[in-house]
Amino acid sequence: MARTKEFDPDAALQAALELFWERGYEATTMADLVARLGIGRASVYATFGSKHELFLKALERYAETMDPKILDELSAPGPALPGVRALVLRFAAEATADERRLTGCFVTNSAAELASRDPAVERRVARSWEHLETLLHSALSRARAQGELPPDRDPRALARMLLVLLQGLRVVGKASDDPARVRDAAEQALTLLD
Repeated sequence: MARTKEFDPDAALQAALELFWERGYEATTMADLVARLGIGRASVYATFGSKHELFLKALERYAETMDPKILDELSAPGPALPGVRALVLRFAAEATADERRLTGCFVTNSAAELASRDPAVERRVARSWEHLETLLHSALSRARAQGELPPDRDPRALARMLLVLLQGLRVVGKASDDPARVRDAAEQALTLLD
């Protein structure tokens, strides 16, 4: 008879996500994971696979929890630009908030740490960014169709610019203790939507 798990795999995955998010992949050891998750090394391997596989599952979990919030903001009925503006301002506020500033964005952190040398992480980061770009493009296309955005503005190019800006806000917010740098960049980017 198979033994039943004596821990909640969902809670363990969330704990791993938080640890990887705090420390990054390289700085997190298997001993750290065992201690944080409160389960044995054999249980970690049996449930999640290697440290790398657990990291990839944590990255997927992060995207699953963050993306619906963005979808809700950018697909609300009515005018589209207020949602785009609110998203940019939310990213700027989160990037400079004390509790989030030091951890940054898990996807952005993973991109900076691993994407250039880890194809699996690169694919997951690319998928997350493509999803965000698609949501922005859709909202900006709607805004142009509704007359909120001048007809000469390219929704795809604006979506790409905003994607790069949003990721940059996260990096600069994490590395700089000057919140004005992030706020000013966000405000200037929003002028392109006028």
